[in-house]
Amino acid sequence: SVQQQQHQHQHQQEQQPKPQPIVATKRAALAGVAGAAVLLALSPDAAFAAEPAVTQKVFFDVTVGGEPAGRIVLGLFGDEVPKTAANFVALATGEKGYGYKGSTFHRIIKDFMIQGGDFERGNGTGGYSVYGRRFEDENFKVPHAPGVLSMANAGPNTNGSQFFITTADTPWLNGRHVVFGKVLQGQDVVDKLQSVRVGAGAKPAAPVIISDCGLIA
Repeated sequence: SVQQQQHQHQHQQEQQPKPQPIVATKRAALAGVAGAAVLLALSPDAAFAAEPAVTQKVFFDVTVGGEPAGRIVLGLFGDEVPKTAANFVALATGEKGYGYKGSTFHRIIKDFMIQGGDFERGNGTGGYSVYGRRFEDENFKVPHAPGVLSMANAGPNTNGSQFFITTADTPWLNGRHVVFGKVLQGQDVVDKLQSVRVGAGAKPAAPVIISDCGLIA
């Protein structure tokens, strides 16, 4: 039926955060700097007081073209977004019988983000959560900043398993993608990954694979 076809198309819609035009990005960056200056002028501790607590840590061991690239350690904000964090942990440990191990970073845009988590199709149209194929946006309490971990989606309330790590300031994504963690260790690995050669659709020329992953006790 038409309804079934529309439903299937929604499932296969590519999940991706959108880059911002350069001019708008520069304006947003300048606005962010000005805002930060005002905040610090009001209270030197205010900027640090708002930092969410890290409740769990997940590691990704990554290879590029079959060669080890290093380890990324991600801190999760379980107090702010417990459902989103729990989904990520379960997919990292593979406790449900499926998850991130062996999947790729399928989309990389330098000075924007690296995206992965499509363990189903590996092209940005697949993946699913431990709650079902999609789950709702939990909240948008934590803003985007360089080095945060955020959920990729295909529109409101379409979170699954795909995620991205920002490599630049991306304020236009606030209110559209759920931030649920940040890079704690391995920023040099993230920088290495964002600089790999890519082809059409920002797909890495050599496979960038999460060779192992899990929860750090």
